[in-house]
Formats: sequence, structure tokens, C-alpha cells
Amino acid sequence: MAPDSADSAVLISAVTGMGGIGKTALAVEAAHRACGQGWFPGGTLFVDLRGYDDDPVTADQAVLALLDALGVRDRDLPPTAERQYDTYRALLADRRDRTLLILDNASDPSQYLPLLPGTDHHRVLITSRDRPDALPVRLIDLETLAPDDSVALVTCALHDTDERDDRPAREPDALRELADLCGHLPLALHIAAGMLRRRRHRDIASLVADIREAGDAAAFLDGGSPGTDLYGRSLALRPVLETSYRRLPAEQARLLRLLCLAPGAETGTEAIAALADLDVKSVVALLEDLAASYLVTPVRGGNGTTAAVRWRVHDLVRGFGAGMVAGNAELREEGEAARERVLGFYYRWADAADDRLQWLPGRAEPERFVDRGHALAWLDSERAGLVAAALWAREVRYADTAVRLALCLWTYLHWRRYFDDWITVSRAAQEAAHRAGNRHGEAGAWNNLGLALKEVGRVEEAIDGHTRALDLCQAAGDRHGEAVAWNNLGSALREAGRVEEAIDAHTRALDLRQTAGDHHGEASAWNNLGSALGQAGRVEEAIDAHTRALDLRQTAGDHHGEASAWNNLGSALEQAGRVEEAIEAYGKALGIYQEFEDWYRAGQILHNLARAHEDAGRPADARAYWLQSADVYTCANAPTEAAQARTWAAELPEQRTPASQGKREDHPPRRLQEALRALIRAVKS
Repeated sequence: MAPDSADSAVLISAVTGMGGIGKTALAVEAAHRACGQGWFPGGTLFVDLRGYDDDPVTADQAVLALLDALGVRDRDLPPTAERQYDTYRALLADRRDRTLLILDNASDPSQYLPLLPGTDHHRVLITSRDRPDALPVRLIDLETLAPDDSVALVTCALHDTDERDDRPAREPDALRELADLCGHLPLALHIAAGMLRRRRHRDIASLVADIREAGDAAAFLDGGSPGTDLYGRSLALRPVLETSYRRLPAEQARLLRLLCLAPGAETGTEAIAALADLDVKSVVALLEDLAASYLVTPVRGGNGTTAAVRWRVHDLVRGFGAGMVAGNAELREEGEAARERVLGFYYRWADAADDRLQWLPGRAEPERFVDRGHALAWLDSERAGLVAAALWAREVRYADTAVRLALCLWTYLHWRRYFDDWITVSRAAQEAAHRAGNRHGEAGAWNNLGLALKEVGRVEEAIDGHTRALDLCQAAGDRHGEAVAWNNLGSALREAGRVEEAIDAHTRALDLRQTAGDHHGEASAWNNLGSALGQAGRVEEAIDAHTRALDLRQTAGDHHGEASAWNNLGSALEQAGRVEEAIEAYGKALGIYQEFEDWYRAGQILHNLARAHEDAGRPADARAYWLQSADVYTCANAPTEAAQARTWAAELPEQRTPASQGKREDHPPRRLQEALRALIRAVKS
């Protein structure tokens, strides 16, 4: 708004954003500062168009207020609207002192188009909840505040009233949680600050607890609204949301309601199409209209395509929309049907992605996902929604599909090491399957739960989970499930140090797999049995077991499983003192994990290589592998393992010993080093 030359000046600006985002406050503050800088010696003309009230101000009404501000009133006022506009424009054209015109809270171009000055001498600032696409204006889209700014707003609001109020300093965590519950929306934060002022003898945590107990932040905050703001407007959230919602055409209103029921904070376009029972093209058009009204926010994905765009609903809008549905029987049934559709969509696609992750050569090619990377990318983008939808297993209407969804997520959650999510969805699936008398589903859920618990060190609980799965499978005569349960139980027993019991469990699994002619399952049983035998000190038997597992993996074309067999064979060879053979085996495993971009397991292999080189008396080589292991663990979001690897590296000397001079073959393959550097650059960027 600075007084630039007429050729380069932006004559009209618009501050846009959802209701309560602070558009008016920003516009007024900007006007004060601009006038203070002397940019507008003619001052400011301000009109509240009340565009979202039941009775918005028309342009004909607004021009009367503007003429009054310009000194034209009573007998000087022209008798017709046409002449009033002529007089208004003539006054602005003759006005030498540059003036700023603020047209606040406009909902329709018809409110402000007739009020534009018609001269490039003055400047116009419009505020609106709708993007004014009909005009060549400079848009300033407001978003919610950053967390630190939200905290600062509440802190300043409290200190402005009483500088002795030390609650923000005493309760920083509670204040941040309060800001989160307010969705970092300035209006909600101001209301919350007002409530805290009235609760001056209570802590911030008490307000947080009350909002959480109420379940609907917008409704709770409205119940304690402290009157009006500096502009005479009511400090209340629900009316702001209601006016925006009521102005929507029926199709947009329906989609917004349903989107508020979606399981994730952000939802992909295809999932929303399933939710709304519309084709993608139709749903994108509606979403773009809602985005223009700032009721949803598009979040672009990596490739810039329509399918890659995700859509986010503000938490307070989500709560409002869900409340609208809950309060109306017809809308409630519509919403439940929509939830069934999106849950079915998530299950079908997650099942297809799981098929791709577990696919082996010789099997039918999975549909939907062309390769493992494509499947992982989709699962990564939809993870929050998938996990939330799986938790719908707690509701009877959705339990069956939600249990199946939870069961097909385990490979992905294990691969990405999202153990908390894995435990949560498995527990929900187990409880739902038990209520429904679904023994097969319950056994699968107990099995998955046991695997996840073992990964986080809760070994005794893992043993209990696999034992329950085993009992259910035996009772149902499910031999395949029984073999899986025995194998997983053996791994948990081995982790608990109960090695002989583990050997027995893996042997039982092996017998069942061989009887069924299941070579893939047999390879897994041999692999785990070999690890148990090695732990028991039966090293030659362990080497034989891992060799058998390796042969089966290679025959089946299970490349990823082959890496696991090479790694375990390397451990057994190292235990037998055959260190150089172990290093060769580790190198083969490392190359495969690099190919799969399985960075956590690559970190484990680099760990094993470091240990093997240390055993071989090559501390400098060991140190190099420890450092590379730390880098890979960092990329795999495993900070604890990364820190431990750096500690071990620091304990070793940097100089290479004479015995290891010139042995380039003992270093990580150059291809891995290049890939590692590229990965680290990508993560840092």
C-alpha cells in the first residue's frame, strides 16, 4: 500500500481467510501503521459491509456512510443513488491527499464493486472470507498462527490485563495444549484468553481439561464468550462458522459435512470421492469452491497432480461439522453411510498395497500399485487416515471392515517402524474381533500385537499375545495360523532368553510348514530356528539352518527375505570365528537392503560390519562402518541407535592399522556410499 508510482502501484488489495482468522484486525493495524508513515495524508475511510450477517450492507447503503464521512449529508445529499455514486467518485477524484478505503467483511462483489474510487490515486483494501477472483487484486491469504505466535497472543492478552499473571510462564505445556485446542485461530485464542482472565485463580490446565471433557472446543468456548471485540463484534465462534456454512450451495454444504467425518486431519482426493460417493472430477470442483471460501485448505503433494493434492479441514470447522451431523437424524445416517464408504475404500487400497509389499515372483501381480515404492508412498500419505479408520473397529457398524483394515496394515507399520500405531490398531482389532466372535481375526490381531510389543521391548506381553493367538488357531483348526503363531512365539521366547523353548516353538512351526509344502513359511521358520540355535551355542546347526533358509528364499525369488537370511548367516559365521565369510555375507545383505531402501535394516547391517571388522582387528574400518551406520539410522528416524553407533565409533582409533592397509574390498560398496550421501542430502533439504 506504499505510495508507489501509478504504473507499479497495487491499487486494490484483499485480505482473505476463514472467519476468525484476524482479517479485520490486520487491516486496521496495517492502516494505522501506513498512516503513521505518512503514506495516506487523506486518512482512512472504513466501512463494515457485514457480508456474512443475515442482513448484509448493500453498496447503496455503504455509499451513504462514505459520503457522510466525506462531509456530504442532510440537504447536501443527492436524492438518487446514481447521483450519490457520482458525487462520491467526484469527491475522491478531486481529493489531493491520498486516502485508504477499507471495505471490511465483504461477501459478494456487488457489495464493493460500485464503491471502488475510479482513480489510481487512492488505494483500496478489502477483507473477505471468500477469494475475490473477479478482480485483479493482490491477495493476502491469512493462515492460522504458528504455535509460538499463538502462545505469545494469549500471553500478551493476559499480561495486558494483569502483568503479574504468571500462568503462561508456570504452565508452558498447558498453554501450548490450549493453543492446539483453539486450532491456533486468533478468535478462539482471544476467547480462551478472556476465559482465563475470568478464571484468574485457576490454572491453564483446568481450562484445557474442561475443553477436552466437553469434546467440542467451539461450543465450549462460545459458552464462555466475553462479549465483543474492539470493533463491536461478538466474540463467538459458532455464529462465524454457521454464517459461512449457511451460505454454501447444497452440494458444497454436504461435502463439507462429510469431510468433517473423514478419519484423518488431511484426506486424499480419491478418499474424499469415496466418502462423498462422487467421481474425482466432481469432488475436486466442489473442494476448490470450498477452498475459495477458506473452509478447506489444499495441501499439495510431491508431484503437483490433482490426485496428489490433499485436503485439510480446520479442527474447529471439523468439530462444527461433526456437531451438525450428530444433531440431525437424517444427516447422521448420511454420515454413517459415508464413513462406511471411505472405510471400504481404505481397506481395498491398503489390502492392495500390502499385497504389493509382500509380493513374490511367480505370484499374480497385485492391482493398483505398480511397485513397492508406489505402495509405500500411498501408505505414507494416508497413514493418519488409515490408522484412525482402523480404530473405528470400536464401533459395531464398522467393526468387521476396520478389523480387516488393521490386519493388513502390519507389514507397512513394521516396515516404517510405527510401533505405537501398530500397537493401537492391533489392540482395537483384537477387542473388536473378540466381541464379534471372530476367532480368525482375533488370532491375527493377537499375533500382530505380539510382534509390535516385542519391537518395543515388552517381551512378556508379546509372549502372552502369541500364546493367545496360538490357542485360538489350534481351537479353530487353522494350521497355517498355528504355524505363524509358533514361529512368532519362538522369536519372543528367544528375546526373553528362553532359548530351549524358542527352539521347540520354531521346530513346531517348521514341521507345520513342511507338512503344508509352504516353502516361503518354511524359510522363515528355518531362519528363526537358526537364530535360536546360535543363541544356544549350537553354531554349526545354526549355519546349516540359515543356509537352508537362504536357499529357499533364493528359489522363491524373495529378495528381501534373502537379505535377512544373509544377515543371520553372517551372524552365525561370525560366531563360528569365520569372520571374513561373515563380512561377505553381511555385504550381500547390505546391497539388497540398499536396493529396497530399507534404511533401518541397512543400519543394522552396517552395525554388524563394524563389529566384524573390530573382531578382525581392524578398528579404523570398524569406526568407518559405525559412523555410516549412525548416518543411516538417522535417515531411518532411529536416533537412539544412531547415537549409540556414534558412541562406539568414538571409542575406536581413527588411524588404520597396518594389517588393514589396502583392503578396499572391506569397505562399504561405493554404490552404497553414493546412495547414502544422496539420501542424507535429500533428508537435509
